[in-house]
Amino acid sequence: MLRRTLIKMTPVLAVAAMSAMAVAPAAAQTTAWPSKQVRIIVPFPAGGTTDVVARLLGQRLQEAWGQTVIVENKTGAGGNIGAVEVAKAPNDGYTLLMASGSIVTVNPHIYAKMPFDAAKDFAPITNVAQGPMVIVVGPNVPAKNITELIALAKAKPGVLNFGSAGIGSQVHMAGENFLYTAGIDLKHVPYKGESLALTDVAGGSVEMVPGNLAAMLPFIKAGKVKALGVTGAERSPAAPDIPTVGESGLPGFVNVGWFGLLAPAGTAKEIIDKVQRDSATILATEDTKLRLLAVGMTPVGNNPAQFADAIRAESATWAKVVRERKIQPQ
Repeated sequence: MLRRTLIKMTPVLAVAAMSAMAVAPAAAQTTAWPSKQVRIIVPFPAGGTTDVVARLLGQRLQEAWGQTVIVENKTGAGGNIGAVEVAKAPNDGYTLLMASGSIVTVNPHIYAKMPFDAAKDFAPITNVAQGPMVIVVGPNVPAKNITELIALAKAKPGVLNFGSAGIGSQVHMAGENFLYTAGIDLKHVPYKGESLALTDVAGGSVEMVPGNLAAMLPFIKAGKVKALGVTGAERSPAAPDIPTVGESGLPGFVNVGWFGLLAPAGTAKEIIDKVQRDSATILATEDTKLRLLAVGMTPVGNNPAQFADAIRAESATWAKVVRERKIQPQ
């Protein structure tokens, strides 16, 4: 019956009908996504801010999808090891990357040979959350504010150290941006994660860390480190007693970190849009907002086009800082 019907059609209609039949199974498959476990790769150690954001969103997505969502930490090379695993993964939506901004906006300007093309190998989904960094110093550092820290650094050029989560990380770049803007010089000490750097600041091995507020807050509240200023344009609701860096001695300085979802390039638009819509819905809930705000983060949930535009703009900004500060892999 179907064959006889197609024979009676004009050639154009027949081709259109056959094309629709061919597309139908694929559309049905996309609609059913996810039908198995989804992995979110975090390219930094457990306990850092990227990991915290990934696990919060992953738990909520698991509840929404009725499928297991696991977070895997794949560390090393400033986040490149985890990122390249996602770049080379099948583009079926079952392997996603929770990236800090540095992976796609900084690393391409630092590493001469990248294992992936940040602009071509990923499909932006959504900026999940963003928040200020906070400049903290060890308990033995005499500076009580940013003005005094800058004065101390100028009195001892190249003597003081600052720790980071690794070369090219958001923590590292916040530090370099601060040094560049303030006109001072501190020796960079890269770690394999900001929590390790923070531990050494508390212990006195390094003087400063410009870390993500989410990771710093427990140490600040426990009195293990001193917070000199948050890098946002305004004070953070999570720590209203901490002044901005601008208030504390460096007017106009703003440096915001972000964490967003990326998929392998070529992932179906239907899947990209579903992940974005479901993530945005979760991020708009009061419970999720409060949990993020408690650690100094603000939910975002923008669409893929907006996210892609923001990545391109930030990449151009960091290219200048990398060039001016002569940042290179060690």
